[in-house]
Amino acid sequence: MQEEEENRFCIYRNKTFNRRKIMIIFVAVLLLMVFLMGRLVYLMIFCSEYYGVRAENLHERERDIKAARGNIYDRNGVVLAENKTVCTISVIHSQIEDPEKVIAVLTKELGMSEETVRKRVEKVSSIERIKTNVEKETGDAIRAYELAGVKIDEDYKRYYPYNELASKVIGFTGGDNQGIIGIEVKYDEYLEGINGKILTLTDARGVEIKNAGERRSEPVEGDDLYLSLDYNIQMYAAQAAVKVREEKQADSVSILVMNPQNGEILAMVNEPEFNLNEPFALNTEIDTELSEEEKQNALNKMWRNQCINDTYEPGSTFKIITASAALEEGKVSLSDQFNCPGYKIVEDRRIRCHKVGGHGAEDFTHGIMNSCNPVFIEIGLRIGSDRFCDYFEQFGLLSRTNIDLPGEASTIMHKRENIGQVELATMSFGQSFQITPIQLATTVSSIINGGNRVTPHFGVETKNAEGEVTHTFVYGQKEHIVSEETSTTMRYLLEKVVSEGSGKNAALEGFSIGGKTATSQTLPRSEKRYISSFLGFAPADDPQVLALIIINNPQGVYYGGTIAAPVCRDLFSNILPYLGIEQAPVTEDAEIQENP
Repeated sequence: MQEEEENRFCIYRNKTFNRRKIMIIFVAVLLLMVFLMGRLVYLMIFCSEYYGVRAENLHERERDIKAARGNIYDRNGVVLAENKTVCTISVIHSQIEDPEKVIAVLTKELGMSEETVRKRVEKVSSIERIKTNVEKETGDAIRAYELAGVKIDEDYKRYYPYNELASKVIGFTGGDNQGIIGIEVKYDEYLEGINGKILTLTDARGVEIKNAGERRSEPVEGDDLYLSLDYNIQMYAAQAAVKVREEKQADSVSILVMNPQNGEILAMVNEPEFNLNEPFALNTEIDTELSEEEKQNALNKMWRNQCINDTYEPGSTFKIITASAALEEGKVSLSDQFNCPGYKIVEDRRIRCHKVGGHGAEDFTHGIMNSCNPVFIEIGLRIGSDRFCDYFEQFGLLSRTNIDLPGEASTIMHKRENIGQVELATMSFGQSFQITPIQLATTVSSIINGGNRVTPHFGVETKNAEGEVTHTFVYGQKEHIVSEETSTTMRYLLEKVVSEGSGKNAALEGFSIGGKTATSQTLPRSEKRYISSFLGFAPADDPQVLALIIINNPQGVYYGGTIAAPVCRDLFSNILPYLGIEQAPVTEDAEIQENP
């Protein structure tokens, strides 16, 4: 009896346990179903837009439509850089129906090796680019085959109509149409534009659905850029540079032409230039003999803009700045008397004049006309090293000019505390420190224009495709770096240099020219390599154009007054009439009244 009771209790207990277990499972399943239903409602209602976009993206294939890069124009609207239509050839692996035919056609039309084409065609990817910058005629020929899976998209390649003209100023773009050097990279944000998109629908296998249409977002063209550079003046300067470089077998020639009143650069030549349409081809004959590293170094050197990237000892052209500082400081007057025996002893150094026999007795006016070193050593010592450094700062020589080109070099200068009497003496006539050509031209412009420190520049404005001005570039000026009186005196003295002094080879009949010659020696001095230069401006009483000519390592006669001054004369003979600067009647020089 007791045993039966125990059996009934066990059966009851098992039934109760099983019911509880079933109930727990039921509740768990019910909760899971409620959660899943809630999740499904959440995804379908609240996240429908998000997942709809993702699902659409899975069935869309995206291709870029390159934006046309803005053109670059000179001040008169001459096109210096524009776009040429080219094609980008790509393949979509999942859409190719006859891979062997595709490989054969692309190998033939693109002139590529079969191995290269096959590797790209057979690569499993959403889209594989075969070749870019393909001529439009070639792209049209491939399109005519109507090959499934082959895409021909029109693109743009930068084209420079004048090849080498202003190559180191304009610069060039890379394969992605982005600027690499020069104006192209400096103004890239204005020129580049905004790319568009092509969206096509595909099935689950990635095959494009026929007749499904496509969505496009159209590209936005880049703005056109207008420069102060003048095509004609650039051509005049380039021809002059090529001519003198060939005649003197020089390493290089740089010519800079600018408006000293506002800093607009009209021409900048760095001969030898390079072909902008083939920027990776060296302009030398040693291309095939170089390693990759050597070739890259050679390319970097070829692309350098010597007017802004390189520094040099300016030599006697710097006497313009020393004279201005002395006049401002009241340490010299035009009638001050000096004596030049052909040298001047400073501490333990005998520093000679370019005229070995000396100039003898001379006043300051003739000292600058003769470009006499002892005279400038004397006035440099009168100023003193501290005040001389102060004028370096006042004239802006210790900071960059902020020209709108990349890579501007800084002045290489002694520390103030390290400038002794000998250093001061050599600095006074333009040696023992280095500046860039653009720094010299800018500083002299500021001295002769009435005393306003200008910012040299190329960029004037940008315009959109409709010809509307979208941006006008504004450049700062610093006023009164010298007084109007000092500026007037310097224009007078520099006109005398050309009309009667060492710069007479720059004189041009019918025009009033001011200027200064220079001949400096590069380091190490033992190599006896020279830089011949001349800085000139016209008209002398109201300068509208300034030119700086620098001839690096000329062979034979190397004096700036002999070989660089005539280049300026020939250049001005073309530029001045072109700019509408009229010939002035020959009159006697007006005397400048000095303060008592």
